[in-house]
Amino acid sequence: METLRLLQRHLPPIAFDVIKLTNGLILLAILLVPLERLFALRSQKVLRKAFLTDTGYYYLSSLLPNRLLVLPMAALALGLQHIGASNLHLWVAGLPLWLRFAAALLVAEIGFYWGHRWMHRSAWLWRFHAIHHSASDMDWLVNTRAHPVDLVFVRLCGYIPLYLLGLAQAAGNRLDWAPLLVALVGGMWGYFIHANLRLRFGWLEHVVATPAFHHWHHNNAGPERCHKNYAPMLPWVDRFFGTFYLDRTKWPSAYGIDEPTESGLVGQLLQPFLPLTRPPEPAVGECQANAPRA
Repeated sequence: METLRLLQRHLPPIAFDVIKLTNGLILLAILLVPLERLFALRSQKVLRKAFLTDTGYYYLSSLLPNRLLVLPMAALALGLQHIGASNLHLWVAGLPLWLRFAAALLVAEIGFYWGHRWMHRSAWLWRFHAIHHSASDMDWLVNTRAHPVDLVFVRLCGYIPLYLLGLAQAAGNRLDWAPLLVALVGGMWGYFIHANLRLRFGWLEHVVATPAFHHWHHNNAGPERCHKNYAPMLPWVDRFFGTFYLDRTKWPSAYGIDEPTESGLVGQLLQPFLPLTRPPEPAVGECQANAPRA
């Protein structure tokens, strides 16, 4: 701990952030790589194709989007402070932490769901989200492959309702644990649902998102090739909005997209801003019915 304090004192903030992120990456690998080796859905190398690119996304996705979100979220907070706390905000602020966290998780989940769904249905937004879906091999690190525009848009869709409903406090003079816990739990869960794991969880798969649930979101083969399963943590949100799909008799046979995608990090970051060479992927329809259960 003393070493970390010395580094924080003498290093530029971004350099210290990189050190913390590297420690986090090592910890995630220690936790998830052995699980993927023991319960692998598909046999694939740890250092698979695009591993270095996705590692680059890990750092970029952790450093850049939060910095881009500072201005819009600060403007929203200042606006709410100018208006003044409503009776709703005062009532919400008085709730116990566990209840505020549960409410914040649900509200953010619905916001993330719609932000994600719009990413699929808008041809312009799909340009950015397609980078995430371009992965042809699924494992925990694919969670980090996301264009900054994609991340910022979806997070705004989830965080803005939290501020408007008072579930995230506009005043910045104290640590607000509810939205922080939502971000921490959601971030960690993303690595789990992308993991190359063949584990099944029975009825729990209808309550919380699992690899099986999210792998169908990345499916790119067969009649099930359609947009579905947008919720990051609560699959019953998809069921409520008619986009839930889970075939418990099999797994997707292929992942990725048919659109050409640049192979390197820089090329993928620039690709959404270049002219299209073919119709966008969102022409694919949405699944409206549940798959048969095992």
